[in-house]
Amino acid sequence: MNSAFRFRFVTLSCMLVTLLWGRSAVGQEKIDVLLITGQSSKYHNWQVQSTAFERILKDAGLFEVKTLTTPASGEDMSGFDPVWSDYDAVLLDYEGDDWPDATKKSFEEYMKQGGGLVVVHATNNAFPQWQAFLEMTGLGGWGGRTEEWGPKVRWRDGKTVLDMSSGTAVHPSRHDFPVVSRAPDHPIMKGLPSMWMHANDELYSQLRGPANDLTVLATASAVTSMRNGTGENEPILMTIQYGKGRVFHTTLGHVAPNQTEPVDSLQCVGFITTLQRGTEWAATGTVTQKVPEDFPTADHTSLRQ
Repeated sequence: MNSAFRFRFVTLSCMLVTLLWGRSAVGQEKIDVLLITGQSSKYHNWQVQSTAFERILKDAGLFEVKTLTTPASGEDMSGFDPVWSDYDAVLLDYEGDDWPDATKKSFEEYMKQGGGLVVVHATNNAFPQWQAFLEMTGLGGWGGRTEEWGPKVRWRDGKTVLDMSSGTAVHPSRHDFPVVSRAPDHPIMKGLPSMWMHANDELYSQLRGPANDLTVLATASAVTSMRNGTGENEPILMTIQYGKGRVFHTTLGHVAPNQTEPVDSLQCVGFITTLQRGTEWAATGTVTQKVPEDFPTADHTSLRQ
């Protein structure tokens, strides 16, 4: 084979591989996500949150997102009955009225059979009397949750510790704080820095719940000199196994009722990246996304405009 022919052969082969790869990428099916929103407590802003969550997932290029808004608080919820099986994962941005019993049961079955669930921030305040939901979320706050709801989860001496001491959920005022990886080999965390700065958020503390089949992915801590600082390594990113279903739970992402975009906690590249990776994992059990170059460091936050 002469050099000119060899060059043309290699060039054509590379073009063919590129073309086939491009067709495969274009034809790749996206992950179907149902984002449920529509109610929140007086301390949060579901309109801003859900708009940002939908945008964050779509920006990853992997997800097809449908947003479903529930009836408003106090309105008739009897017709709320999503077809869960149409979706690879459900992202809940919801803190409001109970769902119909039949809807709860169908969601429980969806999760037991291998569905995916993403729980963001105040969603873990929801449904304090729905036992299956408490098991799915692992931990929750407020809504009357006391020792009867289960232990607090601590990270001490390199391992998860269940703490049955008294105390209900609290959080310090919004501030920047370091996030520390506790499961660096988990698909969601793999490749992320061992510590990174998260921007201007509430650090949920002293959450309680069943904590069954729960894996702590990352923790954060506030010193006791801060109001409501516990000094403990509080779990802020975690996964829960529920039947065959996978749950990604992040306590990050607070938006106050009077806030409008941009919101630092949602612009934080650490929040964006872990929400995208956590949603992919909940839906598929794997993570294909690379860590972005603008990911925050141990010393500096990183906000994406």
